[in-house]
Amino acid sequence: MKRIMIAALAIFLAAQAQAAEVSRIVVGFPPGQATDIIARLIAERIGPILGETFIVENRPGQGGSIALAGLAKSQPDGRTLVLAPLASMVANPHLYKSVGYDTLKDFAPVALICDLPMLLVVNPSLPVKTVPELIAYAKAHPDKFVYASSGNGTLSHLGMEDFKRRAGITMLHIPYRGSAPAMTDLMAGVVNSAMDTVAVTQPFIQSGGLRLIASGYSQRVPAFPDTPTLAEQGFPGFGLAAWLGFVVPADTPKERVEALSAAIIKVVQSDDIGQKFVALGVIQRTAGPEGFGAFIKSEYSRWGEIVKATGARVD
Repeated sequence: MKRIMIAALAIFLAAQAQAAEVSRIVVGFPPGQATDIIARLIAERIGPILGETFIVENRPGQGGSIALAGLAKSQPDGRTLVLAPLASMVANPHLYKSVGYDTLKDFAPVALICDLPMLLVVNPSLPVKTVPELIAYAKAHPDKFVYASSGNGTLSHLGMEDFKRRAGITMLHIPYRGSAPAMTDLMAGVVNSAMDTVAVTQPFIQSGGLRLIASGYSQRVPAFPDTPTLAEQGFPGFGLAAWLGFVVPADTPKERVEALSAAIIKVVQSDDIGQKFVALGVIQRTAGPEGFGAFIKSEYSRWGEIVKATGARVD
């Protein structure tokens, strides 16, 4: 009996130790979306580096803010991370009355990992091929120009509102529940323009279902190197990408943050992940805790100004 009890205790302790080495990457979006795919690619590869098991947990809602609100209340042990996008980190706090966290106080930045460039596209029936032509058409038909977004408060919404403001044009906004239905209606001519990621728009551009007008990114994107940016077509300084980065709760031990950061950046900079990012229309962009922290502060201020200037609000 004593031997049985000792064996049972050993099994229990081993199980406890194994459970303690399981870490979570929380994603604020459903499975299958770009953020989820990227989180799973990284989770699979950082585990062996750190000698841990990483699982991905989807907690969608409020444009990614529900996941961050949960993280703000998590234990600061570095076992729970959120792969956070631009929207939930630096735009939603300015859009919603309450998101349940303070971006600048509740989180410790771990690593910035990539950009998801945005593209400006139109229905092919629209008689425009450049940004100046689009602006002229919108000014001539202020009651007919309608753009789609993947939802209120998303980057596809805020990016178009910022472009509309800078261009001095009138455009009616139709929000959808995600990019897929927005693209369906755009190709059907229900709406006539949109701004979304390369991953979302590329298949339809290549099939002829959509016409690419400009890269909304700060540079031309590898998938469409002959397409000028918005900056090149009269909007200097315009650069739009749905960046992603890992954060953990504030007060997480510095050693743990640095270990996570080193492992994540090593994986992101690998040739294997680089090739997968290219296939997803994603551009590698890395920064460690200090650099990412400074970037978050800058972006928080920038998007606060954009939200204020556009008058965008989400109830």
